[in-house]
Amino acid sequence: MVTIIAAIAKNNALGLNNDLIWHLPADLKRFKKITTGHHILMGRNTFESIGKPLPNRTTIIITRNKEYTQPGCLIANSLEQALDMAQDDEKIFIIGGAQVYKYAIENNFADALDITLVHEEFEADAFFPEIDENIWDRVEREDFIADENNKFDYSFIRFKKVAN
Repeated sequence: MVTIIAAIAKNNALGLNNDLIWHLPADLKRFKKITTGHHILMGRNTFESIGKPLPNRTTIIITRNKEYTQPGCLIANSLEQALDMAQDDEKIFIIGGAQVYKYAIENNFADALDITLVHEEFEADAFFPEIDENIWDRVEREDFIADENNKFDYSFIRFKKVAN
């Protein structure tokens, strides 16, 4: 099972200047719970914005740079190679960035989308692709209201690929 996991705004904003736009502790806690013990695949820019391998996960960085290395991480030169490296994991997560998300969706690599929808619009330079409801079926949704720890209303939404 390959899942794309992302936090996006109402206008599909993902980030600005290679950084997250908002801070939602509930989203970070959920991300950790869902991805712990599994392979997480990401582009080089996403890794560099995080700055280190995340604990208790196998980090695979996708980069065209054949000389690129990072301690504690596996390096792949394509999404296909990264997926091959993670093939023994029953749950693989693609965690960004925008180019990797777009490529994975356009090339039919994902089985599910795990989206945190932030109920605001933000200025951004990286955006998540439109979710085509002819391809993706919403199977779960939990809505939350902003509180002292989470500044914005948000929803956790899970989509599965529609069977052909």
